[in-house]
Amino acid sequence: MSKLLRYSLALAALLISAPTWAQQECTLKLGVVPQFEQRKLLQIWQPITDRLEASFSCRVELVGAENIPDFESKFAEGVYDLAYMNPYHAVVAHKTQGYLPVLRSGSKALQGVLVVMKDSGIQSVAELDGKSLAFPSPNALGASLLMRAELQQLHQVSVQPQYVKTHPSVYLYVAKGLVSAGGGVQRTLDEQPDELKSVLKVIYTTQKVPAHPLVIHPRVDQALADRVVQQLLEIAAESPELFEAIPMKDPVRTSLQDYDPVAELHLERFAD
Repeated sequence: MSKLLRYSLALAALLISAPTWAQQECTLKLGVVPQFEQRKLLQIWQPITDRLEASFSCRVELVGAENIPDFESKFAEGVYDLAYMNPYHAVVAHKTQGYLPVLRSGSKALQGVLVVMKDSGIQSVAELDGKSLAFPSPNALGASLLMRAELQQLHQVSVQPQYVKTHPSVYLYVAKGLVSAGGGVQRTLDEQPDELKSVLKVIYTTQKVPAHPLVIHPRVDQALADRVVQQLLEIAAESPELFEAIPMKDPVRTSLQDYDPVAELHLERFAD
């Protein structure tokens, strides 16, 4: 066999094997805002990432975050290739790293709720001026940012925030009388045990904004990003219950423009 023929055969073999090698080396790091404890997040996302990995030879690694501030630090540093985050985070992540929203719920919006104990006697937000209120974190959109912004800007109510890390903790703080009220969202309130919900009541709701999006870092190749989105839509069509658990009911494609109303609120004035 001539040297030229051997070289040609070797080059052909390299070209044939290159796509397979590239796929095997492909890893996408997925971040999820820690609305729930890590075990529950894994239960929700693992079936989706398994299906996504099975659709093309690319590993999807779920990168955990201890809490919301840790999650914020990671996306600010560009750790995640894909991330599920609240709308305010999406606006910030675009400014800091160029992340772009690609998927969101097509049938659900985000709205904050303010809860008090049923027997507290509190009927309006005006009664909370100067009081201590619980919030999951400074930058939780519906539960904290929108709520604090509307209390101050629309109702001239100033409060003393206590950040208790999670939505369930907010409801427990209120139920135990540790704070006068607490900010959450209707979905997480609905998920609480009946005995907890039975002692709480909602006295205020915020305006609605587009739901949490899945965002993609600009370093992800456009063709791969498009394929990920298409595969996720197909998975959602086949197994809608998987996406309802996220929650991202009836997912649709989205864009940065859908979150312009959030950017226009200038919530950075209330962020930490």
